[in-house]
Amino acid sequence: MRRAERLFQIIQILRRSKRRPITAGDIAGELETSLRTIYRDISQLLAERVPIRGEAGIGYILEDGFDMPPLMLTADEIEAAMLGAQWVMGRGDAALVRAARDLVAKIGAVVPAHLKPLALDSTLVSPNWKRIERDSVDMARVRASIHAQTKIRIAYGDEQGRASERTIWPFAVSYWEMVRVVVAWCELRKGFRSFRTDRVRAADFLAERYPVPRTRLTAQWKKEIADAVASGDYQRRQETPASRT
Repeated sequence: MRRAERLFQIIQILRRSKRRPITAGDIAGELETSLRTIYRDISQLLAERVPIRGEAGIGYILEDGFDMPPLMLTADEIEAAMLGAQWVMGRGDAALVRAARDLVAKIGAVVPAHLKPLALDSTLVSPNWKRIERDSVDMARVRASIHAQTKIRIAYGDEQGRASERTIWPFAVSYWEMVRVVVAWCELRKGFRSFRTDRVRAADFLAERYPVPRTRLTAQWKKEIADAVASGDYQRRQETPASRT
């Protein structure tokens, strides 16, 4: 690996680790080079005013606000992007399918000639031979509500066909193999609930923002799931889905 590529990879590793310090030894192991080389590379990056904080033996982090455009995608990164795009094209809603196709076209246009086969004729495939349940709600508007942190009033039919009306605070969309699920806080049930997008009978997208930040809802939901898994209650919930609607 050339030094310029290695310097870029070090920045990528630090970006990936977010706020968790990563040691020079871990970086050297991933890049399959010596510890001495990594220390020398870190010194070079610091000399070029890359905002890296830390020290030998403790670890390094990349300060917030640093921005450097990627020099080039690696072969593995191209294949990962192509595989992900295939999955989205087979299972996403219409807007995401268009975005995935545009992504493939853009990557194919910018990669050098020797990498184009990875983008245009990937050896990795994500087959989609089963029938995907169609969304009965505008998923582009659902995602917009999530980003804006606004409420949605829905009419919903559960697995037994029982109808209900709820006002929900959507904060995530979970893409399963055959269905999509909106994860939300439900005002009716006073708790987290998941709603299959093919069972939403009507939706009124409200301008009213919900009072809790989306990031906090996500953290609380993940903790509830983790606690349920630890206690064995999660499996029981999965076996009786009607009790959770």
